[in-house]
Amino acid sequence: MTIDYSEKGFEENIESCLINSGYVERKISGQNLEVFRKHAIDIEVFFQFLEATQPKSLERLQKAYKEQYKAKIVDRLHRELDKRGMIDCLRHGIKDYGVTLKLAYNKPVSSMNQMLQDLYEKNIFTVSRQVYYSKNNQNSLDMMLSLNGLPIVIMELKNQLTGQNVEHSMKQFEDDRDPNEILFQFKKRAIVYFAVDTDDVFMTTRLNKDKTYFLPFNRGNNGGKGNPIVYGNYRTCYLWEDILQKDSILDILFRFVFVKQEDILDSTGEIIDKKETVIFPRYHQLDVVRKVEVDVKDKGVGINYLIQHSAGSGKTNSISWLSHRLAKLHNENDEAIFNSVIVITDRRVLDQQLQEAVYQLEHKAGMVEKIDKDSNQLANALTSGTRIVITTLQKFPFIVEKVGEFSRGKYAIIIDEAHSSQGGKASTAMTSLLSDKTLEEALEADRIAEENMEDIEEKIAETIVKSGKQDNISFFAFTATPKAKTIEKFGTLDGDGKPHAFHVYSMRQAIEEGFILDVLKYYTTYKTYYKVAKNIEDDPELPSGKATKQIAKYVSLHPHNIAQKTEIIIEHYRQVARHKIGGRAKAMVVTGSRLHAVRYKQAFDKYIEAKGYEDLKCIVAFSGTVEDKGVSFTEPEMNQFGEKELPDKFASDEYQVLLVAEKYQTGFDQPLLHTMYVDKPLSGIKAVQTLSRLNRTCKGKNDTFVLDFVNDAEDIQKSFQPYYEVTGLESTTDPNLLYDLQQELDACQVYTEEEIEEVCKLEFSDKKKTVKTQEKLNAVIDKAVERFKRDLTKEQKDDFKGASSKFIRTYSFILQISPFADVDLHKLFVYLNYLMKKLPRGGGDSVYIADDVALQFYRNEKVFEGSISLSQDGEVELKPPSHGKGRTIEEEKERLSSIIDRLNDKFGTEFTETDKLSRDQIKEDIVRNEDLAQKARNNSKENFKFSYEKAFMDFVISRMSQNEQFFMKMLENSDFRSFIMEDMFEEVYSELNAH
Repeated sequence: MTIDYSEKGFEENIESCLINSGYVERKISGQNLEVFRKHAIDIEVFFQFLEATQPKSLERLQKAYKEQYKAKIVDRLHRELDKRGMIDCLRHGIKDYGVTLKLAYNKPVSSMNQMLQDLYEKNIFTVSRQVYYSKNNQNSLDMMLSLNGLPIVIMELKNQLTGQNVEHSMKQFEDDRDPNEILFQFKKRAIVYFAVDTDDVFMTTRLNKDKTYFLPFNRGNNGGKGNPIVYGNYRTCYLWEDILQKDSILDILFRFVFVKQEDILDSTGEIIDKKETVIFPRYHQLDVVRKVEVDVKDKGVGINYLIQHSAGSGKTNSISWLSHRLAKLHNENDEAIFNSVIVITDRRVLDQQLQEAVYQLEHKAGMVEKIDKDSNQLANALTSGTRIVITTLQKFPFIVEKVGEFSRGKYAIIIDEAHSSQGGKASTAMTSLLSDKTLEEALEADRIAEENMEDIEEKIAETIVKSGKQDNISFFAFTATPKAKTIEKFGTLDGDGKPHAFHVYSMRQAIEEGFILDVLKYYTTYKTYYKVAKNIEDDPELPSGKATKQIAKYVSLHPHNIAQKTEIIIEHYRQVARHKIGGRAKAMVVTGSRLHAVRYKQAFDKYIEAKGYEDLKCIVAFSGTVEDKGVSFTEPEMNQFGEKELPDKFASDEYQVLLVAEKYQTGFDQPLLHTMYVDKPLSGIKAVQTLSRLNRTCKGKNDTFVLDFVNDAEDIQKSFQPYYEVTGLESTTDPNLLYDLQQELDACQVYTEEEIEEVCKLEFSDKKKTVKTQEKLNAVIDKAVERFKRDLTKEQKDDFKGASSKFIRTYSFILQISPFADVDLHKLFVYLNYLMKKLPRGGGDSVYIADDVALQFYRNEKVFEGSISLSQDGEVELKPPSHGKGRTIEEEKERLSSIIDRLNDKFGTEFTETDKLSRDQIKEDIVRNEDLAQKARNNSKENFKFSYEKAFMDFVISRMSQNEQFFMKMLENSDFRSFIMEDMFEEVYSELNAH
């Protein structure tokens, strides 16, 4: 007998599993089928549920409607489903003739209320196969799951062994299921449609013919898409063995699914329509929220969680669901585990979406409050018991002033993009504010229970534990690109003591599933070749490294450099990039500094105007004011509109290119951004965050493009590799490093123990601090400042300052990650924070050489074009932060001519002094030509260029005898010839016009 590999066999296995777990097999046929085709409701099961759970309500409606009561109730239900949708009706029931009818009962949070438990157990889950749903045709559904007679899940099943797969399931939904059929109408009946085969699951919440948008609903497989092999079962068995189980599907219906509303804007930003989407959680979103919830219930408050979810994972929804779940979480005694959930984010959309989602889930206002005013608003929200509070990290420290004005409790703090919000004083202030440990608990927990401690030391110990890990605060840190520090602070320790992310949805999986684009797939790098010359007679000795950087900066800001790159960027954008995404593609230029951004904006405007391009406009983004040659520039003045308007202006059809300096390189979501031009060194997490601005998907966007003037393909590959699958950490930071640094500092003999004690007494005194306290503080600190200036050599000063900075940074970080406390170290930490502010700034040898060098030759050449591939290596471990001794090394000095020669060797091409002379000779020949001078005076620059290029070779040939090698290179090498011709064009035109 052969194995049954039919689709029917696949169906039977799924049905059997569901029936064994409590579903009822339901064959809809005969009269029931006729009624079902009319209403898309299994009326018989629906009334069976009502009679079992709400007999008195039914009795009242029977008295009102007499023998027509069933028809009247069904008619009322039909109209309510049409108006409000299945999700809202299931959650909140319907009202008919003053009577409320519940359509389903969710599982109670606790088992203490027996009546609610009994009602929940009377829900009727049915599974139906081969449902002939339509009056108009004989099409049948493979499988339908219903709750109390109401259809909630529809599945089309395929078995690869029959030659069909999940693609055929999706095609069947698109081609054979009419969205106008009552069963398939958006929101009104079925909530989710699953296309399933033995390996993959896809889902959608809206059928719309060939415009139907399916999302993968897979677990992921070793960092990529798909599902892992399951021993003795189908890869997709999790769908019916876990997700579709009765408690699970009820939980999803009542506490996950919601309707998202979005405004549709026209090109001017006006709202022209509204769009609704039923949001059903993707697998990884459901998985992380449920796993966190279970872990918090098991371990209680005080545990940190790192959630490494890639861009494209739907973090906004994940955070919304997690916030709501944590706010509602109760322990075994039915007590709320957290007093408030505080969400720290800079996402503009999160607060509105979270409020809307929570309202749909709770049906009551006031659970969510956005803090957008001041610290009083935040204090009031926490004291009044607001369940979910949304704020930014910048606003949080203000509440420290209100520390005594509200009772402390237990808090869940959700941090959106953990790398940008997990460090520094603001985070310490937050932890300090929400701590509720008593001093005695703190001393015991941190092993500093010394007897007869002075009051001053007790205050210091309390400060330490407030700044570190707390039993009353749980952190939930979401990030796509965790730094080593982030992993160490928020990661979950494994058996070897190494921290790891609690949950991962990898960049690789997001790319393979199509939620983000691979920004490394089409990558081109250019290399800039240049030659500089000494512009002064002297040959001074200069610090080698600083002078090298200054020359590189001089070249990068040189008008010719920016003009050449501007031409490459604009012409590439006009010829290639702008035609992408149906002609709506936008580009970003990443510049090296705010001054670069200003110069690029000027060069762009000048080039666009000179070319007469009316289809291209750029805007610039940089913070503050930039001074350039005595003129001040600001972003609003250069753009001619306010700073806050930029995202919306760039989203409109008016602007195509955004020039940035630091701003908008992280956290900026603009799906129409297709191409990036990079003129700035990028590495590590900064490279990933910056280039990932391109990865957002939208309709018509199939790829991205990067043109990089600065970075090597290999370096970009190294930057991305750690974040492609799972990011780990080689080892953790050793707190004992602090003692090494303390010894280094003590040995410098800059301060005394008595001076440290005096400063700490001033810092921790109960007495009210006045301006007189400041006098005393300065008097103490000045003693060390004087010794520093008088007794230390330059090298020792650098050592001391470097070690002090390292000590402060390391101590602050270790407080955040471990139950570590040492009163003497904390005293030193407090003291050094004040001392460092008063020590003279070293600065070293400042070097300014812009007037001492001249750019002689310059060209850009493409050196790489293709895809930068990432390997599938699983977890890549980052090195932990280095906290060793720091010092400034005095640079060797070098002659300016020697520095220039070295740079020219590295970045130059085959130019010689004779080449320079020959080039100048050609230019002089052209400038002296009267015929060309006449044409220059009587024609525009563009028109003159034709005559210039035509005559150029005549002048080259006439000079051949004087430098045959140079002129043969000119004839044979078209790139070299074009470079020389372009290089002198501006000079020639200007000088001819000046005659």
